Amino acid sequence: MRRIAAALTFFTRIPVWRWINIPESGYSSVVVYWPLIGWVTGGVTALLLWLSAYILPILPAVILALTGRTLMTGSLHEDGLADFCDGFGGGHSKERILLIMKDSHIGTFGVIGLILYYLWFISLLSSLPVVIAALGLLAADSFAKACAAQLTNLLPYARPEGAKNKITYVLMSPKQLFIVSLSGLVPLLPLAFHTPLFLLSGLFPIATTGMLILFMKKRLGGYTGDCCGAVCLICEISMLLGITIIYHYL
Repeated sequence: MRRIAAALTFFTRIPVWRWINIPESGYSSVVVYWPLIGWVTGGVTALLLWLSAYILPILPAVILALTGRTLMTGSLHEDGLADFCDGFGGGHSKERILLIMKDSHIGTFGVIGLILYYLWFISLLSSLPVVIAALGLLAADSFAKACAAQLTNLLPYARPEGAKNKITYVLMSPKQLFIVSLSGLVPLLPLAFHTPLFLLSGLFPIATTGMLILFMKKRLGGYTGDCCGAVCLICEISMLLGITIIYHYL
């Protein structure tokens, strides 16, 4: 329970730490429960979309749901995406990429990356019926986190001095890998019950993760926390893209 509480504290603004005493060592395994936190963030976002669609057109309903998720997460992954875009967009060496990503200021590539992310997010969900959009949100949030969590297994940490937040993620055991996989797959089931073909949308973030891992291995030789957040959001968009293509053309 304390490990899940640590993950909630780390990945959201929910003040779990006020009620549960979380040891510092509990944060080393938060990535294992990252997809499980997606049940919370994705579920709340999907619920906001579904409820607000009763009184609003789909476009403002999507924006309202996105606003709710932003308040709940504190834009943690969006910050990672911006740093990722700035680092890889402006850096020509590993050292320069890491230096740029460590800078708290946002640059041109970061701004463009966030604009493109929000345009994709809003346009894709707005093109779907409310029920499919809500189910897709729940599925994509958790599954994208499960995909992004694999960075800690497949790549070394890129900063020789360690993470900025002083938290070192441990390599997952087979049991922990099972937890990550199961908690990432379960939210896909409601979408699959609606239309079994939607299961194919999971191939999009899997392929995206593979390409991004190869890209980071070549340019950076590893991953950082910003990379994890960026991969999560990019995988989320790729899965929503897959859902949209399947709905409209298959």
